[in-house]
Amino acid sequence: MNIIKNPVRLSATAKAVILQYLRLPGNDRIRNVVRRVVALPEEQVDLLLEELMKDFNARHRNLKAIFLDHFSEAEIAYGESLSHFQMSRKYLLGAFFTKEYSIEAAALFNPSIISHPDQQGVKPGEQRFLMSLRATGEGHISSIVFQTGVVDRQNNILLDEAGPYHTCLRRKGDTKYTKQYILDRAAAFPRTNKTMIDKLPAEFTVAQAMRILRSKDLQESGPENSISMLESIFDGNYDLESPAEIPINEKVIFPGSKAESMGMEDVRLVRFGHSGRIIYYGTYTAYNGKEIQTRLLETEDFNSFSIRTLTGSAVQDKGMALFPEKINGQYVMVSRQGGEKINIMFSDDLYTWDKFKTLMEPRFDWELLQLGNCGSPIKTRQGWLLLTHGVGAMRVYVISAILLDLEDPSRIIGRLNKPLVRADESEREGYVPNVVYTCGLMLHGETLIIPYALSDSYTGFLSVRLDELLNEMESASGQ
Repeated sequence: MNIIKNPVRLSATAKAVILQYLRLPGNDRIRNVVRRVVALPEEQVDLLLEELMKDFNARHRNLKAIFLDHFSEAEIAYGESLSHFQMSRKYLLGAFFTKEYSIEAAALFNPSIISHPDQQGVKPGEQRFLMSLRATGEGHISSIVFQTGVVDRQNNILLDEAGPYHTCLRRKGDTKYTKQYILDRAAAFPRTNKTMIDKLPAEFTVAQAMRILRSKDLQESGPENSISMLESIFDGNYDLESPAEIPINEKVIFPGSKAESMGMEDVRLVRFGHSGRIIYYGTYTAYNGKEIQTRLLETEDFNSFSIRTLTGSAVQDKGMALFPEKINGQYVMVSRQGGEKINIMFSDDLYTWDKFKTLMEPRFDWELLQLGNCGSPIKTRQGWLLLTHGVGAMRVYVISAILLDLEDPSRIIGRLNKPLVRADESEREGYVPNVVYTCGLMLHGETLIIPYALSDSYTGFLSVRLDELLNEMESASGQ
């Protein structure tokens, strides 16, 4: 089997910076800063703002608009209206509550890849691709970034040049929820009183719901834990948006809820087709520093995104990856369970997963320590090809593969009896040594294109002929 490692490397850069609101502990700190800015003479305000624009305007898109947003956040925390400020002073105060954050200061790794939704302008035999990557910065917080490029006829990787900006997608405040949607997710809170949900209208925004539920009458008669439950549901189910003119390579999805405050890890993108409609899903791990949850990212255009929680007895551990189509009328997903085996899961509605069974357990020495999937499978004439990862002695990670039956994906029909790829001497050193890992692959003609992380630090690419890989697999039944 001829595995070709492409010389292209996608490395982290400390120049990839976004702007964030600077949260100060305690209201006294906020009031002190406001008081000091209020005391500045107008000439000094103008001079400071001019210097800030000179130093930072070329580094960020719509800098003054972001200053104004952060002024509004500081005003809320301050607790009094500051609308009487002149615009220049509002901008300056917003700047004092703004910080730069380098999203890739530590690493850029764990890639997933799909065929780009827009193939216009590519030459015959080429394919444009879209990748998600895990960018890790200060405090080891992980966010989701994107990279586009082209695979040419010779399977060379041509990356699109990065633009000058990185822009966080904004959380929408007017997302509409239905009572049934909330009731479905309330099932994940078995010991919580749900009677207050009955007080909600058929459709509502977060602000409308909280205004109703925090009204005096309901607070006197309703249980407080219902409020906490609803806050958790709203926190984990939200929408993001960005202007269509912003290039996908510029967009950053930064943790936006408490459950993912320490990271949105290892997105597994898949192009999902059903009833003539294409939607892109990405399962990822939400991490708050102590606990993990699996979340689902959804988009049709990579401009607007929805973040949704998953529920059910099968939603445990991490590494979940969705099949690209329904099978026998059901959604199908694989997942890592207990760090030692791969499960296969089934659902009727995409969000509730109760039906599951063990698909695969460790067999070979290079996977005895840990076993999991490496993204969504791809459909071939012979079966569903699924990349796996295994961990052996000295915590060495490798990538391998299995083949699943097209009609019954819970049945393994082929299994590679050796690693497909392991770190060579040039790839062993990094944040986590001796690791190769991927969150997805793409079929380009008859060649598999596999982007893969190198020692949790940067990203490389390899290619292998599909027929060669399938020919290397041993026939298998069950295990």
